[in-house]
Amino acid sequence: MLKTESLDEPLIRAMKPIDIIDVAALAAKGFGNEHIVFKEKHYEKHLEHFPNGQFVAELEGKIVGSCSSLIVDMSDYAKQHTISEITGNGYFHNHNGDGTHLYGADVVVHPSYRGRKIGHRLYEQRRQLCRKLGLKGIMFGGRIPHYHRYAQELSAEEYCQRVINGDLQDPVMSFQLGQGFQFQRVLKGTYQRTMSL
Repeated sequence: MLKTESLDEPLIRAMKPIDIIDVAALAAKGFGNEHIVFKEKHYEKHLEHFPNGQFVAELEGKIVGSCSSLIVDMSDYAKQHTISEITGNGYFHNHNGDGTHLYGADVVVHPSYRGRKIGHRLYEQRRQLCRKLGLKGIMFGGRIPHYHRYAQELSAEEYCQRVINGDLQDPVMSFQLGQGFQFQRVLKGTYQRTMSL
């Protein structure tokens, strides 16, 4: 069941083709790095391949958050896969309706609306979808955007452990841990052109 909008809560609903321009603009604003954001052409394919896995958060008629997901069979991918591999280069052409896991390709909230649990609500929608489809769970690969600040003194694994221990805050990893997810491993070479490294 999709949540309805109140004065403080956004409406969480299925993404529609008419939303694509706004969602792409939101992703560019929210991620702040052109190398990692999906473009309109990607969101079009997300809706084509798996419309039930794409959600937006709408508040006062404005899209303030979104998330994109596909279903994969994790046995098809090596432990050291890349985000590009598991998302079909961002086009989701490898979406597998008979797969085992919901793969969270992205989640983004407009910077002006952060801290209002919009990301959490989008993840709740993912959880409901995962249960409805009888999948084993949700998997994702996330950036560690503050790692570049510590890369001279810590390995990526050490940095992640410090975030897990609460010694450091990372906007992506800390958010995901706060959603109840567990760190599995560092995916090597996934975001070579971003501030993560």
